[in-house]
Amino acid sequence: MSHYIFPPVILSVIFMTLPPLMAQTVVTELWCVAKNNAEDAALQGALDWACGAGGADCTRIQQGGPCYDPSDIQKTASYAFNDYYLKHGLTDDACSFSNTAALTSLNPSHGDCKFPSSKTVNNASISGSTGTLGMGPDTADLSASDRIAHSRLRSLIVAHLFLVIVRIFSEN
Repeated sequence: MSHYIFPPVILSVIFMTLPPLMAQTVVTELWCVAKNNAEDAALQGALDWACGAGGADCTRIQQGGPCYDPSDIQKTASYAFNDYYLKHGLTDDACSFSNTAALTSLNPSHGDCKFPSSKTVNNASISGSTGTLGMGPDTADLSASDRIAHSRLRSLIVAHLFLVIVRIFSEN
């Protein structure tokens, strides 16, 4: 009689562990950085605008700041571009700077110069995501496709367990 209780216990354990799998979300950190093929003069113009009229916080790239490097316009502009991008909606338009900037998933932080990411700003929130993964969103919510895959997986597991249970009972 005890072997009749065992299969429902297994099924209960499986169904209790599957729902957390279905809630998984992919979160990608993005940074807005200067393109490595951008002209120095164009970067300087975009940097001046970002730190001026654009309203980026450029205190960390000023003399004495942890991101100050007057010999590397790309690193300096990248910090300002990223700050502007984080403050202005995390959109493709907020990371253009006349085509001198682009989004990357590679952390541009170096030494003591830490770049905040879209994930830091959004606190890993999925709300407000736009665009396609790697091209403009701060995050991509793939949970809908996960739910489909996991519901199919769940169906396969249930069908398999049903067949195993039928076989066990038919042998006894």
